[in-house]
Amino acid sequence: MATIKTEQLKRVLKPIHLWAIAVSLVISGEYFGWNLGWGVSGTVGFLLATVIITVMYITFIFSYTELTTSIPHAGGAFAYAYRALGPFGGLLAGYATLIDFLFATPAIAFALGAYLHFLDPDIPVLYSALFFNVVFIVINILGVKESATFSLIITILAVAELLLFLGIVSPHFKADNFLSNPMPFGYAGIFAALPYAVWFYLAIEGVAMVAEEVKDPKRNIPKGYISGLATLIFLAFGVMIFTGGITDWRKLSNLDYPLPEAISIVLGKASSFTKIFASIGLFGLIASFHGTILASSRQVFAMARSGYLPSVLSKVNHKFKTPHWAIIAGGFISFIALYTGTTDKIVIMSVMGAICMYMMSMISLFILRKKEPGLERPFTAPFYPLFPATALLISAVTLITMIYFNFMLSLMFFAGLAMAIALFILMGKHKLKLVEEFMISPVIINDYTNK
Repeated sequence: MATIKTEQLKRVLKPIHLWAIAVSLVISGEYFGWNLGWGVSGTVGFLLATVIITVMYITFIFSYTELTTSIPHAGGAFAYAYRALGPFGGLLAGYATLIDFLFATPAIAFALGAYLHFLDPDIPVLYSALFFNVVFIVINILGVKESATFSLIITILAVAELLLFLGIVSPHFKADNFLSNPMPFGYAGIFAALPYAVWFYLAIEGVAMVAEEVKDPKRNIPKGYISGLATLIFLAFGVMIFTGGITDWRKLSNLDYPLPEAISIVLGKASSFTKIFASIGLFGLIASFHGTILASSRQVFAMARSGYLPSVLSKVNHKFKTPHWAIIAGGFISFIALYTGTTDKIVIMSVMGAICMYMMSMISLFILRKKEPGLERPFTAPFYPLFPATALLISAVTLITMIYFNFMLSLMFFAGLAMAIALFILMGKHKLKLVEEFMISPVIINDYTNK
């Protein structure tokens, strides 16, 4: 039996950093992606879908925070599922989380390229997306405190811009526009729109990925999650409702830059302020792009440290104390997705990973309550078992809906999972044993290495 110890990450993050990371991970969802839901449900249909998903996220985050504070581990849902369900549970949750964050990154990169293309049609979308990928890989390698400080600044600017957007468009809101052809696909459209409503909040769970880098995580993580979610709920409903009342919503339902287009309708495309708004609109996308790279790299790092991925991905840079190979590996996946996918398909894949991860997390919560009643829980899920059960039920309905409306993408997702399971077994990783303390401190035991 061999014991392997790996380097610790630095604990430098405070509640304000966690708020910034939580909001920055998600805020691009207010800038693009959600409007695709209008195309399958109409404005009122999407509003109803967003209400359902908001309930899911409220109940999920309050439940997930119990897991994050009890087991402050960089693997997030992977660590919780391993502790509750064993190696295969950890594999399923880890795979789902990787798909969630690794596909969110190129989706945001596409939007960044589209915003630049809106500003200057001569700038190609794809090459802009690839450029941002390289730049933010470098920024994340330079250090978590430095990158978190960057997140704080850019997130404040992104929130300020959305508030400015609401101030500009709200006087031009017309209920007749919002209620025109409100549910063209009937109640079925509500279900079809659920994954696009998830995009409003997707990736907020990524705060768990930096749990090992938080000062006093048991007190500060709940503050970061709850304040971040409250900010995002306000912005999501404000942006969706006011944008839908500016013009015929169908003009905005298939764009990667709905907010600049809405501003141009209000102020005119020739207005210099329209260009300025689109320019500073990059802040929100950059905030999320930066945050998803941060979160996905920590997931890769944690799974590699646990023996689920090649060990080289768990190495920490001696100078910057960041998992540089994990960051680079995530960037490579993003490059592939950018060359082979489209925004809507990448969004669906990312959401499918997120929904599976949410389900595994809630199942883990129920099991750990029974399996480890004595586990220290600095924050407990309110209204247990109602909150986690509600989050689990809505997640399950959303997943079934996604499979029904996106069957081929679902086949790709589950084929990838089947391949991961097969490799997991063939390489003997299912024999990997993690000591219970590993879920708090990074020590792993590989009892299979001597077999």
